[in-house]
Amino acid sequence: MWTSNRKQDGRSQEAPGDVGVVTLGGDPAGVYLSGERRWVAVYAPGGYQWCPAVGENVLVLKAGDHQESPCLVGVRQSEQQLDPGAVRMSGGQGQIDLCEDGIRLTGQVWIGNQTLEEYVAAIAREVTLAILAGG
Repeated sequence: MWTSNRKQDGRSQEAPGDVGVVTLGGDPAGVYLSGERRWVAVYAPGGYQWCPAVGENVLVLKAGDHQESPCLVGVRQSEQQLDPGAVRMSGGQGQIDLCEDGIRLTGQVWIGNQTLEEYVAAIAREVTLAILAGG
């Protein structure tokens, strides 16, 4: 009796969270934990979406009664320094920094299907034509 209880009490459980490496990008993703897990759902705060890239270090929480449903919930921050209180959003070549002295944009800025430069040039043309037309 004691040995059967010991076997049940001594069984090892997986940790409720783990750090892994993305092996298949997208949603659902593939993640290598102690072995590769496929079809791992990707979660983010409401109104925000992201697509993990292959090779990124990610945090995986294991949901369900028996921790059978892994969920990818975050990516390890880059080692680029941020000032206290600053926020950075990045993807590909684009980056937005919200910092103490304002907003910094890196990469091409688009408004609808036009670059910022095209958008400003179109406004300048309209204003110039309006002035030339006497209005």
